[in-house]
Amino acid sequence: MSLPSQNPFARRVPMRALRPGVSLGDLFRSLGGAARRALMLDYDGTLAPFHVDPARAEPYPGVRDELSTILSAGHTRLVVVTGRATRDLLPLLRLDPGPEIWGSHGWEPPAASATDAASAAPAVSVALSDLATLAADLEARGVRVELKPSGLAVHWRGVAADRQAGIRQWLETRWDVRDLGRNLDWAEFDGGVELRLPGRDKGHVVDRLLEEMGRGTVAAYLGDDLTDEDAFRAIQGRGTGMLVRKEVRPTAADFLLEPPEDVLDFLARWDAAARAAPRQR
Repeated sequence: MSLPSQNPFARRVPMRALRPGVSLGDLFRSLGGAARRALMLDYDGTLAPFHVDPARAEPYPGVRDELSTILSAGHTRLVVVTGRATRDLLPLLRLDPGPEIWGSHGWEPPAASATDAASAAPAVSVALSDLATLAADLEARGVRVELKPSGLAVHWRGVAADRQAGIRQWLETRWDVRDLGRNLDWAEFDGGVELRLPGRDKGHVVDRLLEEMGRGTVAAYLGDDLTDEDAFRAIQGRGTGMLVRKEVRPTAADFLLEPPEDVLDFLARWDAAARAAPRQR
C-alpha cells in the first residue's frame, strides 16, 4: 500500500486557471530558486470580507496567522495595495511586524516622500471645497462617503438597489456641472465610485515595486475589485495575477481564487515553497 504524498505541492489545487498555459505548480516551484519574491495583496474582498461599516471589516479567520508567518520568515516582500487610506487599515491588520502598505491607490507610499506630497497637493487643494460639499450633500442623503488623501470615495454598498441609480445620476450631474474632471478621475469599484487624483493606480504600484526589485523577482498580485485590474495588467509577463472572487468575471488575472479557503491555501503554499531557499536580505 502506497503512503500519502508528503510533497506540499502534490495536494489538490482548487484554484482555477483562467487562461491556457498558466500553472500554479510552476509558480510555486519557481519560488524556491527565486532571487527575490514579492507578494502584493488587496485588502477588502481579498484578505477580508466586505462590510457595510468598513471599520468592522476584519480579516478572514486565519489570514493574520498566514501573513504573520510569511512576514516573520523574511523570505518575501509582502505588500498590501489598497484603495483605503493607510490610517484606516492599520487598526484592522494589527500585525507586528506589519506589512508594507501602499494606500489610496498608490498616493500613500509606505513613507510618503516630499515629491509624492507635492504631486498631490495642487489638485487636491483645487478640488477640496467641491469634495467637501459633495460629501456633506451625500451624507445628508444617507450615503457613506470616505475622504482620502487622493480624493473622495462614494459607497452605496448596503443602499437599496432602487436608490443606487438615483444617487449615481445625482453625482454624475454634479460631476458635470462642477467640471470636476479637470482635476479628478471618475473610477468605478465594486459597491461605489471614487473621484480621485489621476496618475496613480494599483498598476502604478506594481510597476514601481517590480522595477525596484529587478530581474529574478517572482511576484504575484491578489485582488478582487475592478480597481485591481490595473494591477493584473501591470503584472502580466512579470508575475501572476490572482482574481479573488466566488464567481469569475472578465479579467486580466491568470487564476480564480475563491475566498477565503483558496486565499489561505495560496498563502500557506507560498510560504512553504519560499522556505526552500535561503532567507532574503
